Amino acid sequence: MVLAQLHTRPAWEIFCQVVDNFGDIGVCWRLACDLARREGAPVRLWVDDWAVLCRICPSAAGGDGGHGLMVEGVELRHWVEPFPVLTPGEVVIEAFACELPDAHLQSMARLAVKPVWINLEYLSAEDWVAGCHGLASPHPRLPLVKHFFFPGFDAVSGGLLREPDLLARRDTFVAAPAGRRAWLAARGLDRLSDDTLFVSLFAYAHPALGALFAAWQAGPRPVALLVPESRVLGDVAQALGLPGLRVGASVTRGRLSVFVLPFTDQAGYDALLWSCALNFVRGEDSFVRAQWAGRPFVWQIYPQAEDSHRDKLEAFLARYCAGWPAGEAEALAGFWRAWNGFGGDGPGLGEAWSRLAAVLPALDAHAQRWCEGQAAQPDLVSRLTEFCFHIKGAPG
Repeated sequence: MVLAQLHTRPAWEIFCQVVDNFGDIGVCWRLACDLARREGAPVRLWVDDWAVLCRICPSAAGGDGGHGLMVEGVELRHWVEPFPVLTPGEVVIEAFACELPDAHLQSMARLAVKPVWINLEYLSAEDWVAGCHGLASPHPRLPLVKHFFFPGFDAVSGGLLREPDLLARRDTFVAAPAGRRAWLAARGLDRLSDDTLFVSLFAYAHPALGALFAAWQAGPRPVALLVPESRVLGDVAQALGLPGLRVGASVTRGRLSVFVLPFTDQAGYDALLWSCALNFVRGEDSFVRAQWAGRPFVWQIYPQAEDSHRDKLEAFLARYCAGWPAGEAEALAGFWRAWNGFGGDGPGLGEAWSRLAAVLPALDAHAQRWCEGQAAQPDLVSRLTEFCFHIKGAPG
């Protein structure tokens, strides 16, 4: 970590407001690091909640971002008011519809060659994304044009975040003696029986965990549940009949063993996903990383008003399960719906788990094929770079 050079115009500038949890900053930090490594050009990341940034990027804890810190090739800046007057980046990205500071917009408008202005939207598998991706929106007062960039799962979207070497690193980790086995051994998990099902749990609050835990406790196969420190920890403790849980705790109930892990940076979270046979994930960042893990996963989608998030869940399920045998697709979809509170008259979590567990081997093969199919497409940074290049070269 070093102090950033001031007044250097970045090639890429990203603005992130932390709305809730770690999803927004998780995506923005991965994007910034990927751009810095791949492009070799200056990248500046503005974050309004410095404490949250420090959780996933511990190197940022050495300062407050007032003068800029260089971490992994990214200049980190604390987004505060009054906003400093700095030369805007060649490409300015407002993540997830956050509003740029007016002072910065004015600086962008004063430049002879205007920056490319990108609104990086949330990831969705819905059909309407294709019609909105790349649309332009002129500013009502200033000589600036914003373009909407939608991540997605097909050729008419912005793709998914994926570092060029990610899958190779994953494969090396899983196959090498110093990889998965060493990772488990370092956490005292290598002494469990060979048939243990390793499951990671990264979730929002979930008061209905008791039914799932009961199924695991009485099930035919031992389950090792690895829970990184997060919001769901209180519900985990309640499901186990405990007043609370701390990092380092381990609790066994029947066939279920629960291990509480410390909060980790993003590289450590990838290793957790690679080490488990089933991953419970939430939001957007961990959702995408679970897909690159090539393992079965369960997605807890971020809840929205009037249950509008259900449409997003169903849209992804339709893509993800396309072409599967009906029984396997129904088992996965049924559990996802129950996990997200959309079970209706369907099975409860306990029964839904029994159906899911019966098809897990097949789901493993499906997850690998989905990962390979997505990896055959250009990633988000490649598409974003090409998109911005064409905008820069467009007349006017």
